[in-house]
Amino acid sequence: MKRILLSLSILLISSSFLFAQRKSDLIAQIDALKTELDSTKAIVTEAKKNEKIGLARAESFESQVQELQDANATLLKNLNSFAEVSNKNSENINKVMAKLEEKENQLKVINNTIASNDSTAIVVLTNAKQTLGENAKIGVSNGSVIIASKLESLFGTTTGVAITPEATTWLEKIASILNANPKVSITIEGLSMTGELDAAANQASAVGAVLQNQFSIDPNRINSLGKDGNFKEGINFNLHPNYNEFYEMVKENMKSSN
Repeated sequence: MKRILLSLSILLISSSFLFAQRKSDLIAQIDALKTELDSTKAIVTEAKKNEKIGLARAESFESQVQELQDANATLLKNLNSFAEVSNKNSENINKVMAKLEEKENQLKVINNTIASNDSTAIVVLTNAKQTLGENAKIGVSNGSVIIASKLESLFGTTTGVAITPEATTWLEKIASILNANPKVSITIEGLSMTGELDAAANQASAVGAVLQNQFSIDPNRINSLGKDGNFKEGINFNLHPNYNEFYEMVKENMKSSN
């Protein structure tokens, strides 16, 4: 009996010891699990924090990407608009350049004509001096060759309108100059210092009639008029380019450019 009680006591003590040991182990495990749980919670908290930061950054990046896309679209639109404007400007510039080239060609034609007229004036001047002699009163003004003659030399008096025979011979020389230069016209100016322009015009017309009727100068090349001579009287033979032809040439060039 005593042995049985002793054995039971020993068994009870051993069980109590084992239970106490297991309890201690469980408490230790629980503490370890709590520590691990706390660590895990800390990791999860940090992960959530980082997730929020990541989401915020992602939203910021998405916003920046959208802004860049919008800016790129605006830039492309502006570039297209600029290209359209540039093309229009290029077309306008080409049109302006074409117009300028037309005007330049017109000016070249006019300048060449003026240069040709100047050359013709030199030829007429040389021809006049050779035909009329060095004593003739010959000058050049504004591209025209001007030959001056006294009234007495042409009409015998200052008031007459009938050409003398000697003057007819001299006018034949004027006609020869005109025939040698078919592109040249003549303006016969009757100069008056008394203001009687009608009388001066009649004298100029008389000279023109001789050139036309006796020496077959085309009447379209002859112009006669009376002019205030500023204290001078006489007849001026103004040999010049055909201004009507020059005007028509310029007008036609202007029409062709419009």
